[in-house]
Amino acid sequence: MSKHLSRRQALTLGLAPALAFDVLAQAPQAPTELSIGFMPGPYRDAFTQGIAPQLERAGYRIKYVEFSQGVQPNDAVHRGQIHANIFQHSLYLESSNKSQGFDLVPIVNVPTPPMGLYSQRHKTLATVPDGATVTLPSDPVNAARALNILAALGWVKLKPGVDPIAVSERDVTGNVKKLKLVAIDAAQAPRSLADADLAAVQGNFAVASGLKLTDALKQENMTLPYVNVVAVKRANANAPFAQALVAAYKAPEFERLFRANPVWAGYRLPDYFSKG
Repeated sequence: MSKHLSRRQALTLGLAPALAFDVLAQAPQAPTELSIGFMPGPYRDAFTQGIAPQLERAGYRIKYVEFSQGVQPNDAVHRGQIHANIFQHSLYLESSNKSQGFDLVPIVNVPTPPMGLYSQRHKTLATVPDGATVTLPSDPVNAARALNILAALGWVKLKPGVDPIAVSERDVTGNVKKLKLVAIDAAQAPRSLADADLAAVQGNFAVASGLKLTDALKQENMTLPYVNVVAVKRANANAPFAQALVAAYKAPEFERLFRANPVWAGYRLPDYFSKG
């Protein structure tokens, strides 16, 4: 669990799967609309197939709201236009809270496709030449993820002892492979494959653009702060609808469905899924 979570958030995230039936059974009997925000990517599909049916049986009516820019779903939750969103990891959420003055919290982790290095020009990492152009996300949090992948390959060197979740280009002390690092909007990373040797593509954008996770030349070693979350307003963290969302994700029904679908192969699974 991320060290950035408060004790209250930790308790919410730690809701045991065994409580799923009880929590969902306490949901309203009359249909109650629940508005959920998404960005392009895989999270709506998993929600539609595995979460919505549970919530609908419990009396909720789901309204899906699509957004095209990263700050929009958080702004909509902040303003009360939607109840929750599913598109970001907790570090991005914290950054958004700080820069925009929001007060949103994560309530449960969700299965998440990892960031990876993709290429249309090269079939293996061994054929990537010195001086190659590599696109990486322009936002600091996800740029750090890309730099960590490059560092793991030995292509760049980072300052000793630097916090791996707060790396920036200022922490690069050596560019062993003489890479040309180009920062772009994260959503444009798949398109950049036409012009770059490599692109560091966040998993949700990879899936949305039709890239296979298993085709990445290198995937990140995804740690918990980068696993995506369901986010709500802090005041709603223990509201019935929030607890119902947590229970639905942690229900064995959802895990069985997720593991059985080959489309979701390669995802980083949440810790509440059974081992194996």
